[in-house]
Amino acid sequence: MASHIHDNPHERPTKSVLRQDNRLLHLGRGMYHDVRRRLPYYWSDIKDGLNYRTFASVVRMLFVNLLPAIAFQLDMAHNTDSFFGLNEALLSSALAAVVFSLLSAQPLTVVGITGLISLFNYTIFHILQLHDVSLYPYFMVWVGIWSAIFHWLTAIFNLCDYMRTVTDFSSETFALYVGTIYIIKGVEELSINFYDNTIVNGFASALVAVLYTLTVYLLQKIGATCLFNPTTRTILSDYAYPLATVFWTGFSHFPGNLADVDFIRLPTTKAFFPTAARSWVVSFWDLPVKWIFVAAPFGFLMTLLFYYDHNVSSLTAQARSFPLKKPAGFHWDFFLLGWTCLVAGILNIPLPNGLVPQAPVHTISLTNYEEEVLELKTKDGEVTIRKVTTAKSVVEQRLSHFIMALAIIGTMTGPLLTVLGLMPRALFSGVFFAVGWGSIEGNGIVGKILFLCREARFQSPSEPLLTIKRSAIAHYVFWQLLGWACTVAISQTIAAIGFPVLIVALIPFRWVVMPRLFERRELQVLDRFTATNEVVLVSLGGRPEMPEEKRERLKLGRDEEGVEGNEKGEEKSD
Repeated sequence: MASHIHDNPHERPTKSVLRQDNRLLHLGRGMYHDVRRRLPYYWSDIKDGLNYRTFASVVRMLFVNLLPAIAFQLDMAHNTDSFFGLNEALLSSALAAVVFSLLSAQPLTVVGITGLISLFNYTIFHILQLHDVSLYPYFMVWVGIWSAIFHWLTAIFNLCDYMRTVTDFSSETFALYVGTIYIIKGVEELSINFYDNTIVNGFASALVAVLYTLTVYLLQKIGATCLFNPTTRTILSDYAYPLATVFWTGFSHFPGNLADVDFIRLPTTKAFFPTAARSWVVSFWDLPVKWIFVAAPFGFLMTLLFYYDHNVSSLTAQARSFPLKKPAGFHWDFFLLGWTCLVAGILNIPLPNGLVPQAPVHTISLTNYEEEVLELKTKDGEVTIRKVTTAKSVVEQRLSHFIMALAIIGTMTGPLLTVLGLMPRALFSGVFFAVGWGSIEGNGIVGKILFLCREARFQSPSEPLLTIKRSAIAHYVFWQLLGWACTVAISQTIAAIGFPVLIVALIPFRWVVMPRLFERRELQVLDRFTATNEVVLVSLGGRPEMPEEKRERLKLGRDEEGVEGNEKGEEKSD
């Protein structure tokens, strides 16, 4: 029978979270226990938010969430004949932030517009251009409705349990794919500044984009250095995006030679109105029946994308490196995501979901770090000073997410839309570069490639990769890069609508194929579960058993049975 020792909402999860039975037929059980475990913490989720880290997180996340959302809106507008605009992006981000800050089981997971939903939306637009593009507004409503239904079914049948089988093999590949798409979108967005054949405008925009990226990157890195004092480092790191955005927006308005540059500004429309000439709710019920059912597979593919994208976002926001104490709730949150899909679909705004690059940033911004001085003595007796930073606690609360939602709603007003209209379009290319590089720089695939390229004598003696063959590492990285290349390649074609299938297919590939190509010891070093935090596992039904471990266990069992059989045979012959 399944072990339900963690159904008690007041019992803190411990390391005794074991593999549980399949809950597929226990309808709604995951949602029930998600709410039951998290509800007792609701008041503390509000009370714990009354500190400085919450304020710093609000400012940081407002820019980290808002700027990419606007950047994706520009991408969608360019590829959908301006059907989606700034107001749609702001409303979608605000809707998701309000709902998940107040009602979700894990308010640390930031929900908004992603580059993948932008890709999905304009790919559908390009497909309908081959038939009747006038159906697009009505068709997208039904895609949202179908997606909501599939979300609810997924949550009711506890299918989020299978996210516990996700390992770093697929999550690293997915993160590298997302980062690459962001970089590609940044280049595409930057190229628009050259469309008017004015080289000056294009190169000036490229300069702003690159310098904006470097400013954000360097300011964020200051927190890990020994420059200045701890307070100054924290402020510069916490407010990297606001500082860079304000400065480079102002820079584009400087007089002198820059006055000769005609920077393309962020296009804005009337406050609280759709960008296109339509109402917020179109008569989607008038869509021909055959097209309603054609929308069903698109809704399923949307659900498949969100199943992986949103849940991996939640996993990264609750990664093993964060000292979290409050339980997660994957089933309830995915059910809630279905409702945001329904509302967003009916309003014809981009469907929001978890933000992979931004999700851990929210938790990082709420983490209290402690710096220690480590003294290392060399052979010559010299002392080297190093700074060691340790995560001590996380401010687990709802206020930062909710206040950010209110701030996004504020940006939908006329005066603030006017302020947003002052921003150069090139700045959003810099946002793509900064967010994309953040997903690439610390990626495990990149780390393994750098390990293979590093000279042997400079490898750290404690590096686990030294315990296995370099050929095994290269072979493992090959399969990850193959998955990455396939998803990036298909995303550049009209077949991009199918990229969620490739992403999700990485999970069974790791479980079925990889154990046949690698030894157990190699996979133990190269890969591990993405969900290892105990507060996460209580929602996902416990820790599963790796396929290579199961294969070896069964093999040992057969060998023991064979030995016992031989011994009994020998006894009979005697």
